[in-house]
Amino acid sequence: MLFAGGIGTVLMFWGVAEPMSHFTNPPFPEVQPFSVEAAQDAMAISLYHLSLHTWAIFTLPGLAFGYFIYRYDLPMRVSSVFYPVLKDRINGPIGRTIDVFAVLGTLFGLAVSLGLGTSQINAGLTALTGVPDAVWPKVVIITLLTAVAVTSIVAGLDKGVKRLSNLNILAAVALMIFVLIAGDTIFLLRQLIESVGIYAQQIVPLSFWNDAMAQFTKDGGWGWQGGWTVFYWAWTVTWSPFMGVFLARISRGRTIRQFIAGVLVAPSAFTVVWFVIFGWSAMELDGIGGTGGELSAAVAESVPLAMFEFFSNFPAATLVSGVAVVVVALFFATSSDSASLVVDMLCSGTGDGGPVRQRVFWGVSEGALAASLIVLGGEAGLTALQQVITVIGLPIFILVFAMLFMMIKGLQEERITVQVSAPLPAAPTEAARGVPEESDTGTR
Repeated sequence: MLFAGGIGTVLMFWGVAEPMSHFTNPPFPEVQPFSVEAAQDAMAISLYHLSLHTWAIFTLPGLAFGYFIYRYDLPMRVSSVFYPVLKDRINGPIGRTIDVFAVLGTLFGLAVSLGLGTSQINAGLTALTGVPDAVWPKVVIITLLTAVAVTSIVAGLDKGVKRLSNLNILAAVALMIFVLIAGDTIFLLRQLIESVGIYAQQIVPLSFWNDAMAQFTKDGGWGWQGGWTVFYWAWTVTWSPFMGVFLARISRGRTIRQFIAGVLVAPSAFTVVWFVIFGWSAMELDGIGGTGGELSAAVAESVPLAMFEFFSNFPAATLVSGVAVVVVALFFATSSDSASLVVDMLCSGTGDGGPVRQRVFWGVSEGALAASLIVLGGEAGLTALQQVITVIGLPIFILVFAMLFMMIKGLQEERITVQVSAPLPAAPTEAARGVPEESDTGTR
């Protein structure tokens, strides 16, 4: 459920495309394309973008939501995290503003993911069946998969989302194991060890590098990072309220240590394995130390087509590509149904969400938003949405950053109460929990 609700679509889309992009066009001018150094940097940068940092952005709000919502018995809303400062005002204008930004961020972040997933599915169908890579097939794809997501939404979290997520991740793992066995297995296993070391060596320098000298180069402005790192993490931040609430909802009863191990450590480790197997396989097929091959040319022509061009080098290429299309489609559906349930929770303030018709409304709305962007602007529409996400990501980043201090404050208060053998922090008032106060007649 972590991957199905989080970045499963991203892993499928960028598992081959991002390492190949950096391998073909290294961000550092002193590194030659297609060289050993370019390959190592490509893997380090890919892991830097989508491994530990990404899951840390999800872990913090998830832990904060779980702590304040369950320990303080507060509504299932983003504003509940700010109870230590706002108190009963979480139900006022300030709290509602926070919740509105969280809902908007989730909707726009999901629209980008659905757009990328739709583009990849369409590219796969084009390679397999000759379906044109155009607007109307994408709209049909979104319509069909939104229908699947809505069906899962109606079934609920345990029956619908959980089953679909389990099926999804099993298919993805099977695909990864196939690449490991059918590819250069010994090379990939050795790279699994070596890449961890490369990532550990470069994670600190990359974390401080912000391409400040870009204004003096041909890139200008924010440089290379403006199109990669800034967009990635702005996108991730817009998803963090959704993922945080989703993680809190499926993690009730866990300790903080268990939560961090399950949400930060395990997915980060899986992401490393995924990129090593797909990324290094792709770069080896293209020719490390050479001048580039068919795969790098395909990535330069169409990023969504990268994975299917990659699979053309393996046995049973058509069958494997077909399985990949199904996996992307399932990730699409599970991301949509998970986000719809969370948006519904944010709007209703309860872990069970609102009526079925309300959940269906959000599922249909998300599909309609993604389809509208494709119809109105095609790829340009998605590019515009990426820019909007960068803007929306700033206020949401401020909210998530503030959650760090709310979490510290909450844990400090609990530590003090435990030390003096007092009860847990005082329960919030009924107004903070969203319960109407008694009227003059004594009714509610």
